Amino acid sequence: MLSAAIDIYGRITRGLNSLFDAWLLGLLARFVFLAVLFVYFINSALTKVNDGVLGFFTIKDGAYAQILPAVFERFGYDASQVPVFPYGLIVVFGTYSEFLLPVLIVLGLLTRIAALGMIVFVFVQSYVDIVFHKADAATIGAWFDNVSNGAILDQRTLWVFLLLYLVLRGPGLISLDHVIGHWAKAGDRKVAHRVGT
Repeated sequence: MLSAAIDIYGRITRGLNSLFDAWLLGLLARFVFLAVLFVYFINSALTKVNDGVLGFFTIKDGAYAQILPAVFERFGYDASQVPVFPYGLIVVFGTYSEFLLPVLIVLGLLTRIAALGMIVFVFVQSYVDIVFHKADAATIGAWFDNVSNGAILDQRTLWVFLLLYLVLRGPGLISLDHVIGHWAKAGDRKVAHRVGT
């Protein structure tokens, strides 16, 4: 009786995996990212650039305060005094990564790399919040307690888990990665066929 129930359970779960695993989970992970985190990161990135189309290509002084607060303080809160290498480049890459990586994840384009970049971004963001912006204990939160709303340890752990899924399993069949990969394989088959004839 028990082995029959285990066998039925196994067949059901294998059937569900074969129906949904290749396309649904990656798509859902990207949808959850879009619904929960996309606007957050885009709005955060917008605070680092100036207004308007041309303003998008200029970094605000506040970007230095957000990304490298100790460095910005050391140079008297004057972004023009901050050396371009390495600090200016860090701010530029950090700012535009906050725009680009979320878009790539939602589109399912270079998804694994973009999700890995977002994980690094979240770790750096959390470090800066704790060390330089002096986040309080309630904001940091704690694991294994009865309160699950700490902005850093609780919420960002879930963010990283979601992103880690995309790094390890990819975006699924409904993604630009899959479409481009399919086109590339079709092109390789045509080239191999021509070479073989």
